[in-house]
Amino acid sequence: MNTFFRIWKIKEVRNSILFIISMLIIFRITAHVPVPGIDASALENIFSGNQFYGLLDIFSGGNLKSFSIVAMGVMPYITSSIIFQLLGMIVPQIEEMQKEEQGRQKINQWTRLATIPLGFIQAYGLILLLSQQGQFFTQVGFSTILFAMVSMIAGTMFLVWIGELISEKNIGNGISIIILSGIVAGLPTFLTQYLVVYDSSQLITFLLFIAVAILTVVSIVVMHEAQRNIPVQYARAIQGSRLTGAVSSHIPMRLNMGGVIPIIFAISIILFPTVIAQFFLNAKTEFLRTTATWTLQVFQNQVIYGILYFVLVFLFAYFYTAVIFHPEEVAENIQKQGGFIPGIRPGKQTADYLSWVVNRLLLSGALFLSIIAVLPIILQQVTGNTNLVIGGTSVLIIVAVVIDSVKQIQAQLTMREYEI
Repeated sequence: MNTFFRIWKIKEVRNSILFIISMLIIFRITAHVPVPGIDASALENIFSGNQFYGLLDIFSGGNLKSFSIVAMGVMPYITSSIIFQLLGMIVPQIEEMQKEEQGRQKINQWTRLATIPLGFIQAYGLILLLSQQGQFFTQVGFSTILFAMVSMIAGTMFLVWIGELISEKNIGNGISIIILSGIVAGLPTFLTQYLVVYDSSQLITFLLFIAVAILTVVSIVVMHEAQRNIPVQYARAIQGSRLTGAVSSHIPMRLNMGGVIPIIFAISIILFPTVIAQFFLNAKTEFLRTTATWTLQVFQNQVIYGILYFVLVFLFAYFYTAVIFHPEEVAENIQKQGGFIPGIRPGKQTADYLSWVVNRLLLSGALFLSIIAVLPIILQQVTGNTNLVIGGTSVLIIVAVVIDSVKQIQAQLTMREYEI
């Protein structure tokens, strides 16, 4: 309560939080504006008890099940961001641009522009994907599908704009907050659906659900906050042959450097083959038709899907860490500031030591993320219950975004109180 009153007393922080709340209200209003010509009951049947489509719904912020104008959520924008991050590792010019503020702004503009064509591709693929499970348009025609695609990409760009406005308030990442709000908004519906079918014979399953939920939240918080501090010594002055005024510091090395980004990247990639396969189901070439059908069958197999999902999350944890953490640059900065890691020579040996530490930490962090990602599939196989499933990905996103937002709010409070 003390923190709440501190937030309310500081005008800038209070206005930022109220602004974010108002943006989320607008987002939830748009989530109830359906694309014209949609059969809601047919969509409900498609999404019931299907883990694959459940992930699609999570990634869209909980809006896909109702097929609203923001049904795709921010999926095209995230896909575009992944493409430019990959290009940054391949193209030297883009890598240099990522190091400068003006270059980053240019890349952000390219990312937004690339979202539009990617959005049209994903919208069409999504319509084809759901159409394979059953007809959900009241009337089928070229104009109906085109209007639906235009509405969906307009909704995506609207969410991207809202997300950027939220990010400017320095209370958290706007895109992540939008995904979070969609997940939280779906919780009452999930609980209501379960309570309708609940009976006393499911008591043990329900208690297992509660226990796993608590354990999942606690483990996510512990792993998200875990870090290893690398000691660093800095010299302020040298008098003769003696080192005086030495300062001790440390480099915080987080166990999970990527947060929820590896899971989001993995979902984007694992959905991509299915979306592309839709375009070739009716191809004239028999080989393309056979390959597309086989691809859809493979990704609908829960075991194969879970294994691929596990591996992709594990690999992306390493990939994203390589994108955001550069041991050579850290070692160079330490050396320029007159610092060193005790027992390690400055320069290349310091960079090698940091790489070794990061790889050891990542092994645990990547395994944890991968297990959390496939936790719903594991519980489905153990309990045989498709209604009551812990969404490990959803819980991870909720906890990570909340922790990040709380830290940024605390930083804002500390900064304002310092100024006073």
